[in-house]
Amino acid sequence: MIKKSLLIPSQLDTESILKDARRELALPSRRLFAKRALTLGGLSLLTGCNITDQASVNHMLERISRMNDGVQAWLFDPTRLAPTYTQAEMTRPFPFNAFYGIDEVPEIDGSDYQLEIKGLVANKRPWTLDQLHKLPQNEQITRHICVEGWSAIGRWGGVPFSYFLKQIGADLSAKYIDFQCGDDYHTSIDMPTALHPQTQLTLTYDGEILPAKYGFPMKLRMPTKLGYKNPKHIVSIEVTNKYPGGYWEDQGYNWFGGS
Repeated sequence: MIKKSLLIPSQLDTESILKDARRELALPSRRLFAKRALTLGGLSLLTGCNITDQASVNHMLERISRMNDGVQAWLFDPTRLAPTYTQAEMTRPFPFNAFYGIDEVPEIDGSDYQLEIKGLVANKRPWTLDQLHKLPQNEQITRHICVEGWSAIGRWGGVPFSYFLKQIGADLSAKYIDFQCGDDYHTSIDMPTALHPQTQLTLTYDGEILPAKYGFPMKLRMPTKLGYKNPKHIVSIEVTNKYPGGYWEDQGYNWFGGS
């Protein structure tokens, strides 16, 4: 569960911000993530939202956070693969994680499920689960990395997302892919990440139909992104050139969210 934990008085100078940032990054749960934060912009991600009422400080942090997004995108190698693992190395049980409790996981009826396709695509027809399961599948055992600092290794199966985008005639020169989810979550990714060979429309977990707690009827698995960028319970996909934002991103989290 992603939490918001840092409170800072409204009247602060730059040294005070740096002091609080150093204290927050020193927490054991933040150390893994700290290795991935490129600048102080990571502070706004760690807090999950505005850290002060002082507009000028908020604006500064937001600008640094956006700079982080640009730097991460520039550094991203669309051909570099995330590490893979053996079944013996899997985390059992794989942990549940969401912005709500496990008793609030949405119940989606797979029998009448249809994935909505929108935006810059040639074929906007909806897809049933049966149609999706008939597409070529692959499997990966990769590490899920949470922004809170923990990680877990899982076995995911599904359709290579790049293949699916080509099947629907997506404009591969578009900037963004937006995902709307059955649990009122949404997020978006860049096209280079969408086309990465390990980005997957996930339909199974550990050889079985994807359980509801992990995102049934489908999720997007990206071992190159932090956990909050991997949407579950996907109900629509849109290809667009308009910045879509996201549930956590609209509250101050870094948009690129690379792991």
